[in-house]
Amino acid sequence: MGAERYLNHPTFGMLYLVAPAGDGRDIYATLYAQKMFFLVTLQPRGAQFEVIPYLDARHHAELHLSRCRREASPEEDRWRELFHQTFI
Repeated sequence: MGAERYLNHPTFGMLYLVAPAGDGRDIYATLYAQKMFFLVTLQPRGAQFEVIPYLDARHHAELHLSRCRREASPEEDRWRELFHQTFI
């Protein structure tokens, strides 16, 4: 994960990647305005956005951090920093 990932939501503008959620889905958050979280599934003809609560987004991010620790991922520090910036 060298570069940050962004998506453009048709209503809420720029979103940034918070954490992978598995099964081809990712958690994104609004870059500006209030914090809103989306479970995003990228599809061949666009993206499907599902609004999710703060605690669900945080839970997915915590699961991802745990997975990084178990696998001794070299990206763990980067994901931890992003977690702290987003949720703490």
